[in-house]
Amino acid sequence: MSSSPSLQWLSLVGTIWLQAINGANSDFPVYSSQFKQLLSISQIQLNNLSFASDAGKLFGWFSGLAATYLSLRLVLFIGAAFSFIGYGVQFLFLANKISNLKYWQVFLLTSLAGNGICWINTVCYLICIRNFSLESPVAVGISTSYVGLSAKLYTALVDSFFHPEHDQNAKAYLLLNAVCPVLVASVVSPMLRVAESRKDTRSNCAFVVMFVIAIATGTCSVLGSIGSASSGFWSREHMISLGVLLLAPIMMPVFVKFREGIEKKKENRVYDFTINEVGGEDRVVVAVLKNEGEDDGDLKEQIGYRLMLKKTNFWLYFFSYMFSATLGMVFLNNLGQITQSRGLSHTSSLVSLSSSFGFFGRLLPSIIDYYVGK
Repeated sequence: MSSSPSLQWLSLVGTIWLQAINGANSDFPVYSSQFKQLLSISQIQLNNLSFASDAGKLFGWFSGLAATYLSLRLVLFIGAAFSFIGYGVQFLFLANKISNLKYWQVFLLTSLAGNGICWINTVCYLICIRNFSLESPVAVGISTSYVGLSAKLYTALVDSFFHPEHDQNAKAYLLLNAVCPVLVASVVSPMLRVAESRKDTRSNCAFVVMFVIAIATGTCSVLGSIGSASSGFWSREHMISLGVLLLAPIMMPVFVKFREGIEKKKENRVYDFTINEVGGEDRVVVAVLKNEGEDDGDLKEQIGYRLMLKKTNFWLYFFSYMFSATLGMVFLNNLGQITQSRGLSHTSSLVSLSSSFGFFGRLLPSIIDYYVGK
C-alpha cells in the first residue's frame, strides 16, 4: 500500500476513464429500431430488451461480495469480460457469424452485459472511497458523473470511424460496447492502486481544478451535440477537443508528482540539518506526532450488510432511485422509437445531447454538496 498522493490522483483519473465507457447500455436507443427489425420482435419485446440491462443490475450485489474476496483488478476484468461476452455475441449474430440466436438468449446476453457494468462500478467506487476517505463523496461524484458521457462518446466514435448509413449502425455500436470496456480496463488497471488516505488541505484546490475540467468537458459535449443535431455531421475539431478534455485530468497526478519531488528535496535539506543539530529525544516526539496525525485519516464507520439494511438512508436512496432515476431511463431507452415516430432521422444526435445534459445532471449535485458541506 502506497501513501503517495500522486498515486491517489492517478487512480481517480483511472476511474474517470473507466466510468466514461461504462454506460454502454445508454446507446441502445440509437440502434434499437434496427435491432427490432433484425430480430423481428414487437415493441413490447423491444422494451423488455431495454429493461434487460437494468435487470442484470439486480444482481449487482455479486460484485460487492466478490470485491471482499478478490482483488479489485480481477473484479474489474470480470466486469469487462461480461460486457465483452454480452455485446460480443450479439455483434457476431448481426455479422452473420452466429446463426439462430433466439430472443431469450439476447435477453440473457443483455442482462449479462448490464451486470458487468456493476462490477466496473464497484471497482471505481471502492478505489475512490479508499483513496479519498476524507473526501470520498467528492471523488465518487466526479468519477460517476462521467458515466453520463458514455452515450456521447460511443456515438462520437461510431460517427467518426464507422460512418454508418442510417439504420445500419447496430453492428458498430455492439462492437464498441464489447471492445471498449476491455481495452480501457487493460490500460487503466495498472493505475488503480489503493493508497493510504491522508488529510491534505491543498487537495481542496485540486478538486476545484477537477471540477473546472469536468465543467469544460460537459460544455464542449453539449455544444458539440447541439451543432451535430442542427448540421447533421460530426466535427473532427470538436472530437479532438473533447478527447483532449477527457485526457486533461491526467495533469493532476503529474502536477502532484512534480510537487512531491520539490517537497522531498526540501525535506532532505531539513533532515540533513536536524540530524546533526537536534537531540534524539526531540526526534522521537516528532515521530509520535506524525503517527498520530496519520491515524486520523483512517477513522471511518464500518457498516455491515445487516446494519446497512437497518439504516434509513439506505432505504431512502433505494426507493428514490427506484421511483425517480429509473423513470428517466424509461424515456431514454425509448428515445429511438420516439424520434422515429416524430419523423426525425438523427437519433444519435439526440441521444448524444441527452447524454451531455445527463453528465451535468450528475456533476452539479456533487459541486453543490462539496461547497455546501464546507
